[in-house]
Amino acid sequence: MILKANTDKLNLSGNELKKYRMKKRILHYLYQYGSLSGTSLGSKIGVSFPTALTLLNELIELKFVETYGTGASSGGRKPNMYRLSENSIYIIACELGRYEGKITIYNAHNIAVAAVTRFETSIDDNELVNKIYSNAQKLIKAQGIDDSRIYGIGLTMPGLIDEIGGINHTIKNVAYRNVKERLEAKFEKLVYVNNDARMQAYGEYIFGKAKGHANAVIINWSWGIGMGMILNGKLYNGSTGFAGELSHTKFVDEGDLCICGKRGCLETIGSSNFLVNHAIKGIQENVVSQLTNGFKNCLLELQPEDVINAAKSGDEFAISLLNKIGLALGKGLSFTIQLLNPEIIVLGGVISQANRFVLTPIQQSLNKYCLEQISSKVKIVISENWEQAGLLGVSAMLFQHLFSDMNSELKYDRL
Repeated sequence: MILKANTDKLNLSGNELKKYRMKKRILHYLYQYGSLSGTSLGSKIGVSFPTALTLLNELIELKFVETYGTGASSGGRKPNMYRLSENSIYIIACELGRYEGKITIYNAHNIAVAAVTRFETSIDDNELVNKIYSNAQKLIKAQGIDDSRIYGIGLTMPGLIDEIGGINHTIKNVAYRNVKERLEAKFEKLVYVNNDARMQAYGEYIFGKAKGHANAVIINWSWGIGMGMILNGKLYNGSTGFAGELSHTKFVDEGDLCICGKRGCLETIGSSNFLVNHAIKGIQENVVSQLTNGFKNCLLELQPEDVINAAKSGDEFAISLLNKIGLALGKGLSFTIQLLNPEIIVLGGVISQANRFVLTPIQQSLNKYCLEQISSKVKIVISENWEQAGLLGVSAMLFQHLFSDMNSELKYDRL
């Protein structure tokens, strides 16, 4: 069975098209709920139990569905339960940071079947697509997965991204901005591309600390300050897909130059860039610190984690730097809280691991800049799985695209 997202383009008769759509809906519901009985599936897709059973048996024969124990009885025999087969459908999930990428493979149960592989790259790397492809092929080969069972590639990356077109407008070279088109040409599979902070937000909402919260803000706090928003239970992209650019809101008049080309952005005073640059400046001035002792002769090796570890061991200089960026982010969050009135804010990214060293100054800024009646109702928590939240988010979004009727053609997928 060849699966296409736009069923209008399929050359099928009326009955064949109806059957095809019902099978897609079965796959969608099994992905959404994990396992369901034949009766429940029949009810959800609007057919009788015998018809649902026929469709399920056909999907079982194609090895995309399997039986999964029995469910609770309502008086008669316990019903058989069905779920997506563990080895039927795989997708590749890739997440880009400022300086590196990470990639893995998920099955239809949202389980990573390969270790996360990291590789050096950036959004402006002209070899980005080739690097993603070569690392994906290594993972596929290492796991012994049939390439025909890989149904798509999901990519999350920094920048102003048009989700529909898969275009990253932040990439400097205009010829390389259509990332989706380039990946489709290389992989010949379904491709989904979105912003890293939004996919981290979606991952936290489906699988992490934001689960169950209809209004949540998720911060990806690293070299930049990405923000994803869940509003009324839905991921918010904005009218043009560029929502959440908290990092590039102006905070300091005539401040430091930001990578976006403007001066005084929040990123310049509240991110890993500030943390590392000011740590290096202090080391060069021979400030009393573990960092001076450890990195005096190797400044370029200093990473945000080194500053955080120094703070955790009581280094006053490192603590003061974390306090400064915590105060800066807290001020930014105070505006966000008063505009959006979220239930919860989830902090992810490497700086979130500083925990109390940033949570305390954040709260101090909220006390100073935010209305107490609003800020007192907001929980601020640290993500427990921020390193995989973005990968899980883009994986879940890709599976939804795979199983739903979209307005673009799904080329090359075979179920």
